[in-house]
Amino acid sequence: MAGQLVPVLEDLLGTELPIRLRTWDGGEAGPAGAPVLELRNRRALRHLIWRPDELGLARAYVSGDLDLAEDSDLYELLDAVVRLVERSNTASLRPDPREVFGPQGRRLLRTAIGTGAIGPRPPLPPEEATRVKVAGTRHSLLRDRKAISHHYDVGNDFYRLVLGPSMVYSCAYWPTGTHTLEAAQEAKLDLICRKLGLRPGMRLLDVGCGWGSLLLHAAEHYGVEGVGVTLSTEQARGARERIEQAGFSDRLTIRLQDYREVDDGPYDAVSSVGMAEHVGSEQFRRYGTQLYGLLRKGGRLLNHQIARRPNLPGEDYRISPFIAAYVFPDGDLAPIGQTVSLLEESGFEIRDVESLREHYALTLRAWVGNLEADWDRAVKLTTLGRARVWRLYMAASALAFEENRIGVNQILAVRTGTDGDSGLPRSREEWLDRAVRPAPDDAQAPASDGSSGPGSGGPSA
Repeated sequence: MAGQLVPVLEDLLGTELPIRLRTWDGGEAGPAGAPVLELRNRRALRHLIWRPDELGLARAYVSGDLDLAEDSDLYELLDAVVRLVERSNTASLRPDPREVFGPQGRRLLRTAIGTGAIGPRPPLPPEEATRVKVAGTRHSLLRDRKAISHHYDVGNDFYRLVLGPSMVYSCAYWPTGTHTLEAAQEAKLDLICRKLGLRPGMRLLDVGCGWGSLLLHAAEHYGVEGVGVTLSTEQARGARERIEQAGFSDRLTIRLQDYREVDDGPYDAVSSVGMAEHVGSEQFRRYGTQLYGLLRKGGRLLNHQIARRPNLPGEDYRISPFIAAYVFPDGDLAPIGQTVSLLEESGFEIRDVESLREHYALTLRAWVGNLEADWDRAVKLTTLGRARVWRLYMAASALAFEENRIGVNQILAVRTGTDGDSGLPRSREEWLDRAVRPAPDDAQAPASDGSSGPGSGGPSA
């Protein structure tokens, strides 16, 4: 079968296939030494006949009808597929109607019949977020709750296996000499606290707080009081348990609440780490205005957000259909320049932008390593299809960050006072160096007249 399929695919794509195909009958064809993709049955072809693009490939993989050969490298295979898509127009997988009755169409039809690809559409994997599961007006409160639940309410034990003990589901920070995921996540949490200028007694709002890791770090090392909001019931439950176990229930609160419903400002600082991707472009101005209104004058916002490359003139924005259907329903990426502009239009002064693109690639590879190292348990904690989704999306995302197809940035913004005072020293190095953790004896000391807060110039996670 493989010998029949490869020539037809190369004809359709207009280029040599950079991978080998191994079919259910034991046949194999394609360039020697290339990574091997296994078609385990005829359903793999039917997924592609019914949806000849990356979503069809994803459905076949999630269903288990398509797989990576054990002797092949996942990243090498994904990189080859990405480069194939870049070299060829994916629309060419759908034959030109004018060619259906031509030589190419007849050849395709003969191959489809001969390989058993013609048949009813295979059932969609249950892990796919169909319109039935995520219904309602896009980015309404109800639909956002459903979309967040699809991704985050998978089970805290599954996330603990993938993320490790830190339970931080966002890009880690890997300074030179950092070799473990846990150390890198600790460094990231501390970097955020220093950028926010946290001090004992300050009040921190963490939007999209995940399992509470940033709040716990800020309370333990910087003496803050904090509120975390999330739309995930599993995250809220897990965060509350961790806070109680750490003994911070009197200082940290977790709410099952949309950011648009928070009305108990002002806060001294606001963090939003890996949450803004869920906001949606049509809601982002409201997001910025809401967070601006929740900050006191002189308060800081740390917005940590994935960014896409800008579109070329006349090019439409297209989110990956696989990511939209299986990973982040209604997710939306914006170029960094657009995000900065919208935050400025909301009233913020932008003080710092730092790219962590390479850091996220390292983080994702570490998460994939955790998943693969305990694969059987991961499958038991969720489903085989769900584990396959996470493996595919995290590995593909690692390559996307490495190849600069997407990025991630920390934006530090300030709600300046009426006199324009930002409360920050004149240089980035100075305010980062000054942001030193308080000594244990000072951990419970409240901020007094503001001289130790952001306004003094002192220095989802």
